[in-house]
Amino acid sequence: MYLGLDIGTSGVKAVLVDDSQTVIDQASSPLSVSRPKPLWSEQNPEDWVRATHEAVHKLDTRARRAVKAVGLSGQMHGATCLDDENEIIRPAILWNDGRSSANCAEMMAEMPSLTEITGNLAMPGFTAPKIHWMRQHEPENFKRIAKVLLPKDYVRYRLTGAFASDMSDSAGTLWMNVERREWSEEVLALTGLTTKNMPELFEGSEPTAKLSAKTADDWGMAQVPVAAGGGDNAAGAVGAGVVNPGEGFISLGTSGVVFLADNHYRPNTDGAVHTFCHALPGLWHQMSVILSAASAVDFVARIAGFETESDLYDQTADAETPGKGAIFLPYLSGERTPHNDPKATGAFFGLTHEDTPLSMAQAALEGVAFALADGVDVLKATGAKIESLSVIGGGSRSHWWGAVMASAMNLPLTYRKASAVGPAFGAARLARLCVSGEDFAEVCAPPKIDHVIQPDSDMCDLYAGRRETFSKLYHATKDLN
Repeated sequence: MYLGLDIGTSGVKAVLVDDSQTVIDQASSPLSVSRPKPLWSEQNPEDWVRATHEAVHKLDTRARRAVKAVGLSGQMHGATCLDDENEIIRPAILWNDGRSSANCAEMMAEMPSLTEITGNLAMPGFTAPKIHWMRQHEPENFKRIAKVLLPKDYVRYRLTGAFASDMSDSAGTLWMNVERREWSEEVLALTGLTTKNMPELFEGSEPTAKLSAKTADDWGMAQVPVAAGGGDNAAGAVGAGVVNPGEGFISLGTSGVVFLADNHYRPNTDGAVHTFCHALPGLWHQMSVILSAASAVDFVARIAGFETESDLYDQTADAETPGKGAIFLPYLSGERTPHNDPKATGAFFGLTHEDTPLSMAQAALEGVAFALADGVDVLKATGAKIESLSVIGGGSRSHWWGAVMASAMNLPLTYRKASAVGPAFGAARLARLCVSGEDFAEVCAPPKIDHVIQPDSDMCDLYAGRRETFSKLYHATKDLN
C-alpha cells in the first residue's frame, strides 16, 4: 500500500493505492485562500499541515497500517519563508499572486541571461519574484529568511524534519538551472539568497527522509520513507502515465494546464511557455498555464445563483447546448499563457435580456476551454505534435465540459480511470518507486481508458467564430485594466 498526498490550493487530497495500482481509499480536507489586497493571494502554511492530518485520518485505519511509503505532490511556486528557528515568518505567497509584476521586469532587466539559465520568463507566479518583492517591501521579514520552501516541502518538513524538494517543483521557483537540474547561485544572488536558503534537491522518485516517530504513530503506520514527489502537474503526469516524449494532458483544477512530456530540454519563452524538469530522472516538460480554470467556473456558479458548483455542471450537461450568447473571459487572477499579464481581469461580454444563469454557465465552461485552446496553439507553435490529450483533475468529472474542450481545441480527449484523483495518484506512484527500485516506465503506464471524447464538427465550426471574438476581447480591453 502507498499513500499519495496532494497539497492543493482548495484542499489536501490523500489516496491509498495498492500494489495493483487500485485506489483503495481517498479523502480530502478543504483549504481557503486569503486575498487581503488586490492581486494578493496567501495561505497560512499551518492550514496545509492541519488539512493533511485531517485527510489522512479519514482514510481506512487498517489500510493505513500497510503503507510502505508516502509520496507528496503540491501546488507550485508558493513562497513559504522560515526563520533560523524554523518558524513561519509570514503567510505563504501563492502561485496565483500577482503583486510582483514590477519585480519581474526589474529581474529581467538586471539579468538578461535569466531566461537562458532558467528556461522561463520571470512571472509573478514564480517564487523568486515574490522574494524580490519581499526584499523591497518587507525588508524586516526578508532579513529573517533562513529557508524558503514550497508548500508540499513545508508539509514534508513538518512530517519528517527534513528540508528537501524535487526537481519538478523546484524548477518552478525560477532559481534553478533547469537544464542542469541544480540551483543557480547566480539567480539566487539576484534575490539576495544562496543555496543555504534552499532545500536539498532530489529526483521525484528518490526517498528524502522517513516519517517522524510522532507522525507515524499518529497515522498508525511505520516510519516509512517519504519520496521527493513532484509539483502538482508533474505528479499528475506521473499518475496519468505521461512520461514519454510527445505525450500530454490537460489538468482541470483551480488552474488549468496543458502539459507535454519531453526527454530533452527545449525552452521556449516567446509564448510564455513554462519549461520545467519532470518528476522522473532524465525528463523535462513544457506547460501552458491559465490561472483560473475550475475556480473560474466555481466563481460563475456563485454569481449566477447555482446552489452548488455541481449544479452548474449538471445543468449544462442536461442542456447539452453550446453557448450562443455572452462570452466569458476567465482571467480572474491575471493570466500566464499566452499573455503573461498579472493585471488581466475577467469579464462577461455581450450580455442581453435573453441570457440566463444557464447561458452564463455555458459561457464559463467555454471561456476556460478557449483559454486552454490558446495554450495548445502556443505549444503547437513550438513544433510540438499534439494529436490527443488526456484529462485529469476535478474538472474531468464533467463529460459535457469535455465535449466543449474537445471541440474548442479540435482534439480528441482521453479520460482514464482515477483521472479525478490526479496528482495524489502520481504521488503514490512516486512513493512506490522510491522503495521498489522498479523501472518507472512499468509503474507509470497510463491507467486504463474510461472513455474518449471526440470533437463535434458543428461545435468546432461554432467555436471557431466565438474563439475569434474571445481573443479580440482580451486585446481590446487590455489597456482598460
